[in-house]
Amino acid sequence: MLNKRKILNDPVYGFITIPDEFIYDLINQPLFQRLNRIRQLGLTYLVYPGAHHTRFHHALGAMHLMDEAISVLQQKGFEVTEAEKQGALIAILLHDVGHGPFSHALEHSIIHGVHHEDLSLRFMTILHSQYGSVMDIAISVFQNTYHKKFLHQLVSGQLDVDRLDYLMRDSFYTGVSEGIIGTERILKMMCVNSGDLAVEEKGIYSIEKFIIARRLMYWQVYLHKTVVSGEAMLINTLKRAHELALNGEEVFASPALSFFLKNTVKGEELTDEVMQKFLLLDDSDILTAVKVWQQHKDIVLSRLSAGLINRKLFRTWLSSDKEILKEKEHVLNQIKKEYGVSLEEAGYFLASGRIENNTYNPDLEKIWISMKDNSRKNITEASDQLDHHTLSKITKKYYLSYPKAVHL
Repeated sequence: MLNKRKILNDPVYGFITIPDEFIYDLINQPLFQRLNRIRQLGLTYLVYPGAHHTRFHHALGAMHLMDEAISVLQQKGFEVTEAEKQGALIAILLHDVGHGPFSHALEHSIIHGVHHEDLSLRFMTILHSQYGSVMDIAISVFQNTYHKKFLHQLVSGQLDVDRLDYLMRDSFYTGVSEGIIGTERILKMMCVNSGDLAVEEKGIYSIEKFIIARRLMYWQVYLHKTVVSGEAMLINTLKRAHELALNGEEVFASPALSFFLKNTVKGEELTDEVMQKFLLLDDSDILTAVKVWQQHKDIVLSRLSAGLINRKLFRTWLSSDKEILKEKEHVLNQIKKEYGVSLEEAGYFLASGRIENNTYNPDLEKIWISMKDNSRKNITEASDQLDHHTLSKITKKYYLSYPKAVHL
């Protein structure tokens, strides 16, 4: 008999155990193994060379934290049946299977109007047709239709195990120590209050650190201006390849990528056939294509591709002042002159927009602190270190990205 209760050595948590045989079978599904070939942080390695960890790493880590969290709740007397525990474990394990390679770039270039969470749900539905009722609770928890709301909050909330894992894991692989949080203490302090996930009052300082760490990681890693630049270049590269392919020009691509380049795929058109083609896409499809596109006859596609491969990235101008966006027309004309391209083609060498860092939004869902008298308070009321304005403030910055050959 095959031993399916494997022990894995995780660089962040040490030894973790696959909870049961069904989870082991899910991990060995091709749609889950595909996450081994998709980086968790996309192009962030252009800034932090160690950031080559995968969504496979993250999914297993989040599953481990879910296992720990539910065990804590059970020990404290909150009822979670073994079927519910398994359902929550499946939901968190599969929460990212809908991600494509360089997911956010893909969603803004060749796959239109569909979010990775919708794709994850579709894949879970496909697994339901294969495995049957064992998937029922997992899908219900994932969709937030299960009657124990705190199980969904562990999967997707403002203090979910997804965030707990990616902060620790991304901090580990990037070397950015600001993301290190007291994960073990937060898990040990978890409880349920009035049906919602909560944290015991004595764990409040760990929650404050969690919120601050998340804000810092966004500006230092996820929204780092060079990461923004690289992603903008990749989006424009894929858009250009998509445009050329739609116009009947020859554009090198793997069969899976070729399908999405030659067709305009929208969310409502995701048939089972399209979903199967999507499953064939991973980082290697994109990177191999970009490497070959350096020699393409189209000057836009070849220049953008060469810039990505050789790390000749756009300069990014970041400001809290929206006025910088008024420079777009001037920059476009400079690009047109510098590269000898049309104004339309020059647009592929320019990216602009707004980025936001909203670390905690109590209007969407609150992080509850369970007080000693069994009442509960929103973290913004319970904290004596961070006021409501500091915790929930939305920081907005505007960016303009363009080739370094252009001088303003």
